[in-house]
Amino acid sequence: MSHPLTFLGIESSCDDTAAAVVRAAERAEILSSVVDGQAALHAPFGGVVPEIAARAHAERLDLCVERALQEAGLGLGDLDGIAVTAGPGLIGGVLSGVMLAKGLAAGTGLPLVGVNHLAGHALTPRLTDALAFPYLMLLVSGGHCQFLIARGAEAFSRLGGSIDDAPGEAFDKTAKLLGLPQPGGPSVEAEAATGDPRRFAFPRPMLDRPGCDMSFSGLKTALLRARDGIVAEKGGITRQDRADLCAGFQAAVVDVLAEKTRRALAIYAEEQAPVPALAVAGGVAANGPIRAALTRVAEEAGVRFLAPPLRLCTDNAAMIAWAGIERFRAGGRDGMDLQARPRWPLDQSAPALIGSGRKGAKA
Repeated sequence: MSHPLTFLGIESSCDDTAAAVVRAAERAEILSSVVDGQAALHAPFGGVVPEIAARAHAERLDLCVERALQEAGLGLGDLDGIAVTAGPGLIGGVLSGVMLAKGLAAGTGLPLVGVNHLAGHALTPRLTDALAFPYLMLLVSGGHCQFLIARGAEAFSRLGGSIDDAPGEAFDKTAKLLGLPQPGGPSVEAEAATGDPRRFAFPRPMLDRPGCDMSFSGLKTALLRARDGIVAEKGGITRQDRADLCAGFQAAVVDVLAEKTRRALAIYAEEQAPVPALAVAGGVAANGPIRAALTRVAEEAGVRFLAPPLRLCTDNAAMIAWAGIERFRAGGRDGMDLQARPRWPLDQSAPALIGSGRKGAKA
């Protein structure tokens, strides 16, 4: 058994200011997890404003850390290390977290571990379920969408990803086009519940091409044209029109993710993993129809399916603390020269994905 470790995690890559304390002994235990969302600050602008996000992080990070330590019943002297998101993400927010972590490490002498935000999501199944390597991970969020084979704490192979908008970004844009509140994912899902997914013939982009790459920008454009067609015909859209548009859009996203997951599982099968598993993480993993579709795909392939609790799907610092523990155990350490990075691909050997999402740079 590895020596028990207790880490503080700090996360500030987008619009959630978060701090958490995680202890890893015989099993992982989240001692505290504080997430201070900024939705109210950005709502008037229809999306995340980087400058506002960075300022809010700078104002709230120390308070979140204080709350996390209080809820864990610990002081800085009880910690074994400090993990912080060092990228990818909105650079102002990432920089705020990195600077705070450096200050804490310098003042306490504790080890500093910079964490890739995507690794935090990708390693969440090990935090929640002690999932063994290698496993297939679908990381699907507001700023990222990619299939990864996770082989180690810092060993990931990317099989494919979105070449333009991430699904979460497409959900947000769809909500904005239809006058629904942000964040768009929950709003579109709720509206789609009463809609007819067959009314509009939305495309399933890139299913006619081999491989695991995806595209969601054209799907959003198709919805815009369908909406404009209704407005031109009726002079506006009804509540049912909006529900049908949401249902059709969501069904198209579900179909694309399901089919691309089948293809990724076929590649992953070559790994001959002792316990084959498909895991999903990221904010869009909270979507009920997407989870249901991925569950069916995993059952068809005869692999275990894992999805984290909803509170660990969206950005949080518990996953950063855990990823820091994993990297620390593998020998990872950082000094005061740790840099904040707007881009930081998990698979350094894979070609860069095209495009840059509004909620964070693609990697």
